[in-house]
Amino acid sequence: MTTSTASAPVSGQAPDSAPAPAAAAGWAPAPGTHTAARLPLAGRHAVVTGGARGIGASIARTLVAQGASVTIAGRHADALQAAVAELEASRPAAPANGTQRAATVGYVVMDVANSVSVQAGFADARTRAGVIDILVNNAGQAESAPLARTDDALWHQMLNVNLSGSFFCMRAALPGMVDAGWGRIVNIASTAGLTGYGYTSAYCASKHGVIGLTRSVALEVATKGVTVNAVCPGFTETDLLADAVDNIVAKTGRDAAQVQRELASLNPQKRLVKPDEVANAVLWLCMPGSDAINGQSLAVAGGEVM
Repeated sequence: MTTSTASAPVSGQAPDSAPAPAAAAGWAPAPGTHTAARLPLAGRHAVVTGGARGIGASIARTLVAQGASVTIAGRHADALQAAVAELEASRPAAPANGTQRAATVGYVVMDVANSVSVQAGFADARTRAGVIDILVNNAGQAESAPLARTDDALWHQMLNVNLSGSFFCMRAALPGMVDAGWGRIVNIASTAGLTGYGYTSAYCASKHGVIGLTRSVALEVATKGVTVNAVCPGFTETDLLADAVDNIVAKTGRDAAQVQRELASLNPQKRLVKPDEVANAVLWLCMPGSDAINGQSLAVAGGEVM
């Protein structure tokens, strides 16, 4: 297990500027209030899985811009280190009047499909930056195959990463949120969790499972100050989409540009979704004033799914 922060390179060591833990939460903003000197997520600690690239990197950047300390998680330390360097460059400075501490950015290496790895990763994240207030389950994989050619390995891989990974992370983060009386969990599902697509039965099953998990846990914690929601992007401009296009080209021999146009045509706006548009939806669900939004699945897809 490896952890790092931009301000404290020693593994597991909490930097001097880290937000105080919940027991000394003098830096946490009062719900629903902020001033120009106090960003709305100041004092909050967010964990974003799959945060090194694509949608996850956009989410991490958006949360940092609103004052949150962010720990990104993934399997590859080199990619995480590069993402942390970019986040550090965009991190807002603490106000000179000392009304709040500077947000921190850092990473933990973990595999969301492995429950032991998740438990260790979340423990490291808490050591680095205190209690976890916000969890964004963004890590995921997508593979396609006709049902008859979907072998056991592909089926289990989709469920293990997309569904079990979200479950393991929620289980690790939720008790601290309940104890603190405040928390936000946002699961990045997909329009594939709201409808069906041919040749993606394992992926669709895993994302439908994420929606069911979201709704169930949202009801469990509805009176605890914690909300649980899902954001469901349509086809989005990411490396994951590029990999999907390459896979279709390899299997069908079609032109890559044509495949991308066909995927974009599923969006009534006739375009691909941008990662920052997904990040903005996530941010809204984490901001003061979103307390009544719970158990919802928000499609970010230009009207593809209604």
